[in-house]
Parts: sequence; C-alpha cells; structure tokens
Amino acid sequence: MAPTDRRDTPPDDLSADYAAAGFGNRLGFGQRPALILVDPVKAYVTPGAPLYAGVEAAVAACAALAEAARAAGVPVIFTRVRYMADGADGGRFFQKVGALACFAGDDAPLGGFAEPLAPRADEVVVTKQYASAFFGTSLAATLTAMAVDTCLIGGLTTSGCVRATALDALQHGFIPVVIPEACGDRDARVQAANLFDLGQKYADVVAMAEVLAHLRDRP
Repeated sequence: MAPTDRRDTPPDDLSADYAAAGFGNRLGFGQRPALILVDPVKAYVTPGAPLYAGVEAAVAACAALAEAARAAGVPVIFTRVRYMADGADGGRFFQKVGALACFAGDDAPLGGFAEPLAPRADEVVVTKQYASAFFGTSLAATLTAMAVDTCLIGGLTTSGCVRATALDALQHGFIPVVIPEACGDRDARVQAANLFDLGQKYADVVAMAEVLAHLRDRP
C-alpha cells in the first residue's frame, strides 16, 4: 500500500492526523510540580531592544502563575542568561545569535527580570548560557533533590529557550507542562507552530486556567 501523501492533508485535520499516528498523548500533572519561569527578562519587553518580542501579556501570566504556585507551596524557579563581557562562555550560540550580546556583562540591564516578576530570597535562580535551562546547569539535580516530577513551564521565548527546556525536561525524566498564555514569541505563527509540535511530541500544552485550578486544588 502506498503511503499517504501528507501534502494533501488539510490543515484543519492536522491534529486528527497526528493523533491517528500515535502522537499527542497526555502525560498528566504528576504528584510534585515545580514552576520554571524561563528567562522572563527585560530584553523581551523593552521596545527597541534587539530581542523585543511584544510579549508583555506572557510576562503578566508568568507573574500570576508565580503567585499561584507560591500560595500552593509549589517551588518557583527562575532562569536567566548571562555572559562574560566578551561572550566567550556563550560559544557558538553567542556567535550565531548576535542579539545575545545584550546579556553580556554582569551589569547588563536587559538581563534583569521584567516587572512585576522578582524571585524571592528563598527561590532558586538558574543562570545559563544556552537555550535549555538544563544544559550546563544544576537544574536537574535541584529538581531531583526536591523530589519534583513535573515541570510547569512558562517564559520566553517559545521557539527558543522554552522549547529547549521542555525537551530537556522530558529527556531528564520530568513531565513537561507548557502553559501557552505564559510564553510568547516574536511572531504568532512561530508561537503556534512550536506549541503544536511541543504538544504532539515533547510536552503537555495545558491552558493556564487548568493549571491554576490544579494549583488551587492541591492538598
């Protein structure tokens, strides 16, 4: 039997087509979640900055998730990007994406967390040089020590650091839950394509209202 020509699959049938092939299974919330807010920093919400993406609504959603997680006793972990002044610790990634220069130096203002987000003194802040919050950091060990099994993920941007973090969460044995309202990208088409692909292969993509209800109803 000849294989189906996927070019003829109507866009409206895409989810059904993936489901029929075995994609998109729901993993669920697990028992011990942590909220990971990936790089919700000023660079993405400062007009004129090279990384500006117009994602202020996603930052506000991250702030609401942080408050809900704190109220539920769920750990909140922030990540940020920081490089040496010459970017030497950023390797090829720093060379590939020139806009990352806005994170170079200890006093890079665009690398600070966007208001109203602010880690509390007792919350973990992971400093990284690459897209994934897991690559080259202690995040996996920290989550394991906390007995976490589920990563609730928001932040910036969806196609970059959120996607990389969700993929690595899965590959480290955690359940990744990406909250679409709490992440954003430079273009709505890029946002939609990445959320679809994440939901089919690497993560549960779960509406913020459902995540908030889950946090509220935890014992």
